[in-house]
Amino acid sequence: MSRLLYEHSLSYKGYLIIPFVFGKADNYDIYSYKLLSEIGYQSRFHKTENPAEIYGSSISNILEIAKEHIDKNLEFTSEGDYFQYRYVYRNNLIVVYQENGKYFYDHYPPDSLNNIAAPKIFTSEFECLNWIKQGLDGLNVRRR
Repeated sequence: MSRLLYEHSLSYKGYLIIPFVFGKADNYDIYSYKLLSEIGYQSRFHKTENPAEIYGSSISNILEIAKEHIDKNLEFTSEGDYFQYRYVYRNNLIVVYQENGKYFYDHYPPDSLNNIAAPKIFTSEFECLNWIKQGLDGLNVRRR
């Protein structure tokens, strides 16, 4: 599997659809997708790969396939857009959310949906993002 294309992800009805290049056929990319759910493991589709079992010929095509699957198999009604404040930094996905005036985040590396966020509370979205960027920048410096 190639890296997850977080920069092309789409928030849809409580899910985050994340495309990736599954493989190649005759030098054309074949796309698949993974899902994150705002209700986490309460959803049978949280962190699943291509539950529709259909592949696409483009990013827009695979996003439409995923949306159709979600529409046909809707498990819950989303109250808002949990994935609204998502950012891609150094190919990592950062989802920031706020609850009762405190900010938290989820952090996913480029190649998996394993949340590697530290259990830390922030007073602002800026403070949260700055802390994450410093950590990723420091990690990048150590790898050189």
